[in-house]
Amino acid sequence: MLKKIKNFILENEFKLTYLNDKVDIINYIEIDHFDDNMIIVRYDKGTVTIKGYKMIISKLMDDELLINGKIEKIDIR
Repeated sequence: MLKKIKNFILENEFKLTYLNDKVDIINYIEIDHFDDNMIIVRYDKGTVTIKGYKMIISKLMDDELLINGKIEKIDIR
């Protein structure tokens, strides 16, 4: 129960939100690959591969990133 409270307060859980060709990722570990057609992001339980074109990272913080562009596919592993 303490772990759930800690995760709620500190928001340590990985979260991905997709809306209108924008992908917001919270609590990622590292960006493994980046170009305008594919972005691979590592999180504590695996990777997220985002494919599309004209993609850019418009917000880059230690625990959050925002990707804009024409998103064609999101693969979470």
